[in-house]
Amino acid sequence: MGAKPPPKGRGALGNPGSRYLSHTTETVDDGWHSNAPPPLRTTLSVDHVRSALSWNDAPDIPFDRSLNPYRGCEHGCIYCYARPYHAWIDLSPGLDFESRLFHKPDLPERLRDELGTRSYRPAPIAIGTATDAYQPIEHTLELTRRTIEVLLDCRHPFTIITKSALIERDTDLLGAAADLGLARVILSITTLQPGLARTMEPRAAAPTRRLQTIATLAKQGIPVGIMIAPIIPVLTDHELERLMAAGREAGACAACYSLLRLPGEVSGLFREWLDETAPDASKHVMNRLREMHGGLEQDRRFGARMTGSGVYADLMLQRFRLAERRLGFGPPPPLRCDLFRPPDRHGQLSLF
Repeated sequence: MGAKPPPKGRGALGNPGSRYLSHTTETVDDGWHSNAPPPLRTTLSVDHVRSALSWNDAPDIPFDRSLNPYRGCEHGCIYCYARPYHAWIDLSPGLDFESRLFHKPDLPERLRDELGTRSYRPAPIAIGTATDAYQPIEHTLELTRRTIEVLLDCRHPFTIITKSALIERDTDLLGAAADLGLARVILSITTLQPGLARTMEPRAAAPTRRLQTIATLAKQGIPVGIMIAPIIPVLTDHELERLMAAGREAGACAACYSLLRLPGEVSGLFREWLDETAPDASKHVMNRLREMHGGLEQDRRFGARMTGSGVYADLMLQRFRLAERRLGFGPPPPLRCDLFRPPDRHGQLSLF
């Protein structure tokens, strides 16, 4: 018998404690008393930030700065590599990550401050690299929209990666930025199988809806690409060419991919979900994944962690390159940094 199914609209099957806690609790039911949790509801808390931008110097990541308006993500993707971040604040990477969300109301203002420092030098900012900047709570909070307004006002280049059709709301800002060579969007799609997508990414837009979003953005003149991520051996790897073709037909001008990796607590959550959802394929999936990660569930080496290594990983790269050429994908258009202007403070002219 499999594990208990997840709550409706959620990805994780449970709520394991943070690895940093000295004590944990477990749900019990002896027929007399139970400490089973109440029905799951999404909660929203404030996450004040001292800095809007996060910096990295990883050689295999095509940006050195990023920002995320939200902590946690209601999309509930079971494979999300950002889940362990919740453990840092003593919450579970499981259902807590999907339901106990945090927003950063002062992020646009902090960003304006940072862009206004004398030492700042512009380069593309990646938005939504950890948690989706267009997850459902953005509909009412509009933090991402306010952030884009700051960037457009400063003529600062940026990229956005999302699974959400909500980005269509901001085509006015994105179109204006794209006309100046400042904006690029990537839609992430994992599978074209609706049933699999529903259990694996329960609150993200359906795959066909994401393809519609690519078409909508492309028709507005906004450079948009498709990211096939993560590729899950056995479950979705056979869809690579179909996904690329669907993205190209919708109007995507560039494509990329990444292989599933299971950091920290994500490994246990994913394997539990896999045993429940695809028990017959579970062992095969994990064995193939380890083959592509040098015997591990994730390979931390730069250059290998995203695409894997070995025979199957090499074959995946060859398939991608062949499809990329056949479908006419090219490199994404460059973003301009020469138009940057520091933010205007209180209507005063800059002295520098």
